[in-house]
Amino acid sequence: MLYEYKGKKPTIAPTAFLAEDSVITGDVTIDKYASVWFKTVIRGDVAPVHIGENSNVQDLSLLHQSPNMPLIIEENVTIGHQVTLHSAIIKKKALVGMGSIILDGAEIGEQAFIGAGSLVPPGKKIPPRTLAFGRPAKVVRDLTDEDIQEMERIKNSYVEKGKYYKTLQD
Repeated sequence: MLYEYKGKKPTIAPTAFLAEDSVITGDVTIDKYASVWFKTVIRGDVAPVHIGENSNVQDLSLLHQSPNMPLIIEENVTIGHQVTLHSAIIKKKALVGMGSIILDGAEIGEQAFIGAGSLVPPGKKIPPRTLAFGRPAKVVRDLTDEDIQEMERIKNSYVEKGKYYKTLQD
């Protein structure tokens, strides 16, 4: 379900997959081959939201912002099930694990991995290629090449699933 909000309409690439029960409103841009999964809510009614190419926002996630603080998900990012993102920046090829909360001004570095159930507090910067975990999230180690390969596999599986589901809608 797409909603206009005060003259701003979501801009969705024709190749993006949006589950029919997702809700997307206002100033939201979703790039090619990105996917938004079942029962996810993305509200661009306070500041812009941008979801980059090949990124996926999985089931039951909630994306929102504070005034003058956009939410940016760069390309090839995986956002796990039931994640809350609020005015954060998620850099390329990062993965945010299930049930995590990422708050205003936080930045998740390129190829960083946020462990399931973590809380990244406002303004916290997670360095590239690290695993951060906990409440509040703390860096616990550098990622291995095997970790990076697994993150890539997960992202690729969602790109493929999104393409499949998109064919069912067309």
